[in-house]
Amino acid sequence: MQKSKPEGKLAVLMPGMGAVATTFVAGTELIRKGASAPIGSLTQMGTARIGKRTDGKTVKINELVPLANIDDLVFGGWDVHGEDAEQVALRSGVLTREHVAGAGELLRSVKAKPAVHDPEFVRRLEAKNVCPAKTHAEKVEALRQDIRDYKRDLNATRAVMLFTASTETFHGEKSEATSSLAAFQKAVEANAPGISPTMLYAYAALLEGVPFANGTPNLSVDLPAFQELARERCLPIAGKDLKSGQTMMKTVLAPAFKARLLGVRGWFSTNILGNRDGEVLDDPAAFKSKEITKVGVLDTILQKDQYPELYGNISHKVAIHYYPPRGDEKEGWDNIDITGWLGYPMQIKVNFLCRDSILAAPLCLDLALFMDMAARNEWRGIQEWLSFYFKCPMAAPGLYPEHDLFIQLTKLKNTLRVAAGEAPITHLGLEYYGDDLPIAG
Repeated sequence: MQKSKPEGKLAVLMPGMGAVATTFVAGTELIRKGASAPIGSLTQMGTARIGKRTDGKTVKINELVPLANIDDLVFGGWDVHGEDAEQVALRSGVLTREHVAGAGELLRSVKAKPAVHDPEFVRRLEAKNVCPAKTHAEKVEALRQDIRDYKRDLNATRAVMLFTASTETFHGEKSEATSSLAAFQKAVEANAPGISPTMLYAYAALLEGVPFANGTPNLSVDLPAFQELARERCLPIAGKDLKSGQTMMKTVLAPAFKARLLGVRGWFSTNILGNRDGEVLDDPAAFKSKEITKVGVLDTILQKDQYPELYGNISHKVAIHYYPPRGDEKEGWDNIDITGWLGYPMQIKVNFLCRDSILAAPLCLDLALFMDMAARNEWRGIQEWLSFYFKCPMAAPGLYPEHDLFIQLTKLKNTLRVAAGEAPITHLGLEYYGDDLPIAG
């Protein structure tokens, strides 16, 4: 299944050059210099077993499939603030000044181009660095030219786009304008309302032959128009909303409860954070977009239709509070009310003192490398095997998304095994026991 090897520079283009993007860029540079380890990155530290357990063969993932070397990554992006990446990194306060200084030369070279911005979709930010184009069609052409300029200026042979900008206000999931590629093209030409900046970035990227991964809850490549375009242009798409903190813990804990058939009566989740993401999510309309991706996780994991007596009446609450003193160091609290044998109640408390951008940065690295591999192999359309990275993973129409982190990881590694010409691993293991098992024969 592998068709081409990575050659030349890979441009990673990010709309939204904020804390996540600059932490990713700085971390990549520090890792390249040998100043730190790529902790949290499956592509850099992960392994996969090949063949039977008795074969004793385990390989690193970046040796199993031909991924771009992190030395070949170059960076660009867009942002409503006109700062370079070093200024953003210092202002965001995620990294120490020593770490920022260690990546300073690269960070200073990454200067955000004027962003496509619509105050109807992002209300809480003061936009200072905005693309002057007026119509949707003009904005798309400006973004396409930016992509071409970045590839030329960075001497890149190819590019991927990771959308890491702010959460947009919720405008409903169904729209005639995004129901088909033809309808969207007409809506862009007519400068129709309801078309978000995220959609314009996705449209421009796909038109330029650039894979698009959506790290936010914003609507874009999960809509029919963009899926049609991705298949037409033979490009991979993935999303949405990076699974980094509290939701990651849900996709770990909920499978354990279902595996042991423990009931869940309620799950109360709240977060406090003080970064730009928290400021934007302080707008109830923007929080609605985030709430949808965070709340939907439990339904498919617990399968309440199949286990109504255990999970049919869960009270699931999610809240996010903007608290400036906390900065990027988010605190997530979970109270889980569970039931056990004979219906006796129990409680689990989780207090996750996490660093949002530190958790998200390695996901960005993996997605950039995997999306590039998918594009080189001409894997078009939805990349469900990358569900591991998203709160609200995409799946083919008519399929429910898989949220269980462990099933997602198995799917990802099996996809890579097959791509490398190896057999997938089922973990059945009957071959080790022969005729001794009652089910043999």
